[in-house]
Amino acid sequence: MSTTVILGAGIIGTSTAYYLSKHQPASSIHLVEPSPELFASASGFAGGFLAKDWFSAASAELGALSFEEHRKLAEKDNGAQKWGYARSTSISLSPPTKSKKKIDVWCRDGASRAEAASGDPSAGIAPPWLSREEGDAVEVISDEETVAQVDPLQLSQYLLQKCVDAGVQLHHPAKAISIQTDMRDELSSICVADTQSSTETDIPCTTVIITAGAWSPQVFSTLFPASTFRLPLSSLAGHSLVVKSARWTKEHEAHGCHAVFMTSQPGYSPEIFSRIGGHIYIAGLNSATEPLPGLATDSKGRIKRDAVERLRDTAREVLGEADVEVVREGLCFRPVTDSGTPILGRIPDTCLGPSVKTRPGPEGGVYLAAGHGPWGISMSLGTGKVMAEMVQGRELSADVSRLALKV
Repeated sequence: MSTTVILGAGIIGTSTAYYLSKHQPASSIHLVEPSPELFASASGFAGGFLAKDWFSAASAELGALSFEEHRKLAEKDNGAQKWGYARSTSISLSPPTKSKKKIDVWCRDGASRAEAASGDPSAGIAPPWLSREEGDAVEVISDEETVAQVDPLQLSQYLLQKCVDAGVQLHHPAKAISIQTDMRDELSSICVADTQSSTETDIPCTTVIITAGAWSPQVFSTLFPASTFRLPLSSLAGHSLVVKSARWTKEHEAHGCHAVFMTSQPGYSPEIFSRIGGHIYIAGLNSATEPLPGLATDSKGRIKRDAVERLRDTAREVLGEADVEVVREGLCFRPVTDSGTPILGRIPDTCLGPSVKTRPGPEGGVYLAAGHGPWGISMSLGTGKVMAEMVQGRELSADVSRLALKV
């Protein structure tokens, strides 16, 4: 089995390394991450909401596979304790939707992900921490059989630790700066620079997987500067808060977590998730115009106070409290595509530029796994599993043919 280099050690990259290591020597897998702080973007600051069947036909099998992988991993490795895995119930405080449809590009106009829920709305009981107003209608849009909740940072850290313990080689902080080819013009190695010491290391490899999220286009352009092809990915910035409330404590967790989707104002559809550990996550302020920082860790300096205050106002409203204890403020950049569905597959050699080829089949190739938008955590394990199968030439566990890169 050839050496595999994964560029980007977020949850998609670590999931891919995790599943690869089950079928090839872990020491032949390299994870490269340039950000000084691991999981400093969506992998650490996303909501952690998992859904089984909120997806369009193109990604439906991947979504269902991933939901099942999350369940199995949590049962096997005590996910409830280690990364806050819990079955959840989704409720909507929005007006009833006239026609259900799978929303892939929900973020374009500030629409609510609740519009993509699979279940038929039914009257429900509000979670104990939710402050109600007269006339509010609580609708259950998905039950605990089809939605769940995790802490994405804890899950990402767990997956990475499993990889490292197995023997996967982590290069951090480090950046891939160039590729080399052999006498047949086939990819033969990749040069990785340690960003602290400036030491450069050539890693012999024939397979590269780009899992750098919103930074994937820059990674590709750096490695293949003679190529005129550009990866069709952009970034969507999203602010978030994690708060604590006396209305959501360990005693309440026995009744399960909840995901609340509501419409506040045009273009703003708050999402509120209760998590194991007494935390409540609040998000819903997204921007497609916020410039992507050079590194994920640079996001911290770009948090906007007006966005934080708006989320804080929502927290006060939802929890019915004069003020809330803010545990963490966040700004993350999610990779998105025009179609709203992720890209999973091999990048054709014709896109790599002149005089660059890769070995055929499972002996080599340049692959991409990115563009999951708001579903990166939910689809992470399924993506890792399918990408490992694809790279290793095994039968795929889900049909992702419609998620291939279109050139």
